[in-house]
Amino acid sequence: MNVMPLLLLVAGSAAVAGAARRTPVPAPLLLVAVGLAVSYVPGMPHYPLDPEVVLPLLLPPLLYTSATDSSYLDLRAQLRPVALLSVGYVLFATFVVGGAVYLIVPGMPLPAALVLGAVVAPPDAVAATAVARRVGLPSRITTILQGESLLNDATAITAYKVAVAAAVGAAATWSGAVVAFLIASFGGVAVGLVLMAPLHWLRTHLKEPLLQNTLSLLVPFVAYGVAEQLHASGVLAVVVVALYLGHRAWEVDFATRLQEEAVWKMVAFILESAVFALIGLQLPVVLRGLGAYEGSAAAWYAVAVFLVVVLARFVWVYPAAFLPRLLSARIREREANPTWRGAMVTSWAGMRGVVSLAIAFSIPLTVDSGAPFPQRNLILFLTFTTVIGTLVVQGLTLPPLIRLLKFPGRDVQAETLAEANAQAQASRAAEARLDELLADERNMLPPPLADRLRTVLERRRNAVWERLGAVNPVTGETVDDTYRRLSREMIGAERAVFVRLRDLRYIDDEMLRTLLRRLDLEEAAAYREAA
Repeated sequence: MNVMPLLLLVAGSAAVAGAARRTPVPAPLLLVAVGLAVSYVPGMPHYPLDPEVVLPLLLPPLLYTSATDSSYLDLRAQLRPVALLSVGYVLFATFVVGGAVYLIVPGMPLPAALVLGAVVAPPDAVAATAVARRVGLPSRITTILQGESLLNDATAITAYKVAVAAAVGAAATWSGAVVAFLIASFGGVAVGLVLMAPLHWLRTHLKEPLLQNTLSLLVPFVAYGVAEQLHASGVLAVVVVALYLGHRAWEVDFATRLQEEAVWKMVAFILESAVFALIGLQLPVVLRGLGAYEGSAAAWYAVAVFLVVVLARFVWVYPAAFLPRLLSARIREREANPTWRGAMVTSWAGMRGVVSLAIAFSIPLTVDSGAPFPQRNLILFLTFTTVIGTLVVQGLTLPPLIRLLKFPGRDVQAETLAEANAQAQASRAAEARLDELLADERNMLPPPLADRLRTVLERRRNAVWERLGAVNPVTGETVDDTYRRLSREMIGAERAVFVRLRDLRYIDDEMLRTLLRRLDLEEAAAYREAA
């Protein structure tokens, strides 16, 4: 097996994603553009987008890391708009796009057109939220987009399977389609509910952080694999498990949380970078199989499908945002009033991604009769152009649109005050617990050590309030910034001494690693305390 193409993909996409951080262009867009450009470089390895790899091996960890970073409570509060987008909109887009393609493309059978509709229906909000976070969106809109991206793939994959069954000649009825959808949806949720508690129990009872993090890496694949084996939605199973584990992450050992955060940040960075690079690298494959649809006809179909996809989202989002409030007094009482600006951004943040391409590449080559699948190559081409079109057009214009709409920014002072009040309550509880423990003879400490515990507690309590204080007129730093800088300088001086003593053979490398790890943890604690 030649590993060089894989290494080239990972290293190249990581380098481009890293370079994107120094440019105003979002990383997903730059990765796609570079992928498009290098796909025609002579000697460039071929990177087939195998759905047997993307769906079971790339999708679960991406969903898992996104779901664990999401807030279960926020998603529950926005469950109705999230469901309207992740289920209602995906089904609406499937039929609207499918119907439009059936009317536009001569000879396109309706089942095959619905296959295309299901393929391009789910937006990839990973790209949208990546753009939105750089500009700054209200948390409610970000939560809705994240929730949509976590759940819409399950709806699209189920709709795709039903449409493919009808296109290849298998028995497919409306009642059967509804039953298949319900089985996949409720089955996926059920698998997640069954697995989440045992997996969390394992995480909290394994004592080795290395084993705990190994389990963490296996969790999304276990949830996805078990659900798919039972013909349920692996996507929903992963999301349910990840939301539960993320919500209960505080119960896991601190060393595990520190390692897990670093591991999953690296995994997400590598996978997201590679995924968007793979999108651009598919251009030669798509064009090679286009055949009779080359030229102006293919371009017209691509533009038409792109416009239908974009407009269909507006047609769905605005009524879904405002009609329920007009019809239900309960919704008006329980939910915040949506704004036209929020609906505008939600409508425009409909970029498609690698899941659409992976589903398209899984379309069978033939139908049950042995004949070629109708217009399969055209479906691949239109999927590719829709993904690229939405990423480029909507991705590049989303930041200026958000700035133009002038959303109210975050109230940093109010957030800091809330944090300070929370820290004050926690510090009072910790101080009371410390007094209770020190009153017990078994916990007696020398006064300097007891004072040290109180000093650390006081420092943690005051750190947040110091961020509201005045800045140093000479350096422009807050007290908090100065504390963090001086702390780093002191730890750096200690680190240099430890290294010098190792070089003089006064201590060995094993002891050096122990001492450096202790300093690293102290520096991380000081940084988090001041951050």
